[in-house]
Amino acid sequence: MNLSLKRSIISSLLILFLAFIFTAFAQENSGVGTVPISPAPYKVGERLTYNVSFSNFPSAAHVEIQVVSRGVYFGRDAFQLHAHVETTGVINVALFSINNDYTTYVDAASGFPFRVQQVVRDATKPADTFHDFNQPAGTIARSKQRAIVGTYDLLAAFYRARALPLTDGSPYTFLVRTEAAEYTAELKVVGRESVRTNVGSFNSIVAQIRVGNNSPIKDLKIYFTDDELHVPVLISARVSTGDLRAELAASDFVKPVPAKASPTPPVAVAMPTSTPAPSQPPSTSAGSEEWPFSVGEQLNYQVFIGTSSAPMGSATFQVRGHSRYFDRDGLFLSVKAATTGLAARLFVASDQIDSYLDPKALLPYRTILNLIEGKRSINQTMTINQDYGTATTDKGEKIEIPVGTHDYLSFFYAFRTFNLNPPRRNAISILVENKPKTLFITSLQREAIQLGEQKIAAIALSLTTDDAQSDKYQLRIWVSDDKRRLPLRITAVTEIGPLRADLAILPTPRH
Repeated sequence: MNLSLKRSIISSLLILFLAFIFTAFAQENSGVGTVPISPAPYKVGERLTYNVSFSNFPSAAHVEIQVVSRGVYFGRDAFQLHAHVETTGVINVALFSINNDYTTYVDAASGFPFRVQQVVRDATKPADTFHDFNQPAGTIARSKQRAIVGTYDLLAAFYRARALPLTDGSPYTFLVRTEAAEYTAELKVVGRESVRTNVGSFNSIVAQIRVGNNSPIKDLKIYFTDDELHVPVLISARVSTGDLRAELAASDFVKPVPAKASPTPPVAVAMPTSTPAPSQPPSTSAGSEEWPFSVGEQLNYQVFIGTSSAPMGSATFQVRGHSRYFDRDGLFLSVKAATTGLAARLFVASDQIDSYLDPKALLPYRTILNLIEGKRSINQTMTINQDYGTATTDKGEKIEIPVGTHDYLSFFYAFRTFNLNPPRRNAISILVENKPKTLFITSLQREAIQLGEQKIAAIALSLTTDDAQSDKYQLRIWVSDDKRRLPLRITAVTEIGPLRADLAILPTPRH
């Protein structure tokens, strides 16, 4: 990837993907009348979660889009739409951090936006801005050139596109405004195709988007579900530095928020301090209220060796979705770790683990390993039957395990639900290189640790095994002393020296 790529360009690309740079309101080929608007996509409570990959980075951004409520806003019958965009993984740690919220109020009858708010959480220049859209009143006039009358922001455009008929061969022209510019584009239905994603297979309507000759985005295609909802399940495009791809990671419904007239602008939430903060209820589907984390949570770590102040690696943990995976209800987790900087020149490591858990027991039923460490490479998919105590690899190897065995990733989230008050000791079974081992988690003491410029109240934990050298690597974890139990720091002693992984960007609690 070209590291000289400007932040503003990447930010715009991610935001364009948020609304997939298209549509809105247009005229059919005949130029007669307006395109009908379907009410189906404006279903209050619907929440769509997307994983955005870029070039060689399988998880560059996380996008969450939701119809929050319907009510009287600023004197008009309207829908409140909300989107959250965050960069993830190496993009977030090594290049820049985007953590933005977008709120749009659209007319319930026409889908036109009339007020747009944006909260940008930027360490250098955080901003909270809003814009009012002055839309034309009355009937839209006929246009032989199918020009747009009325302007859409990206979030309103996302839903208005879904509300189009999307008939075969039909082109739709539109005008979309971003923070920096206005785009005239054409959406054209070019065919139908079956698409497979992590949340299932879909019969889709394929639409191609053209945004003019000067656009940095080429070959932009959107795959809508072939039903009245027209959910975009996959978006793909090319830019000069690589390929962009946004894939549906989860689709669920949350309890609608009661509408309030003329709401006040939201305020960015401060990061946690040394005072233990109350637990934030997870913003997920029913049955997950007891999780100390929420769908979309990402934890970014910088890895240091010895006394060096320069990070030698990075790791990102993410709760990517709660939906049906592989024909059962599941929680989708992932971790991506890689060497960076000077360490990457000496030793290339790039590991990714995906884990699918039972959302109630937080036990894995499918684990996917893609590990590249120097000349060593492991690609393995493991299916775990917790009822019968077996784990089967994609090569047919069958491993006997205790019922209730965790993988590396499920452990990282499950232990946050344990009673960790000192001097508590917990024990679990965990698969290590295809062999079950007993892992003991001992709560040592409460103490304050320095993380960046903050002192944070924490609980120190030791992790030991049932091996002869039970504490060979002196593995320690400090978790936040609150109900979220955020892993703040991880240390170990290895052959190349002491390692330390510190949480690089503390996640902002969800409302």
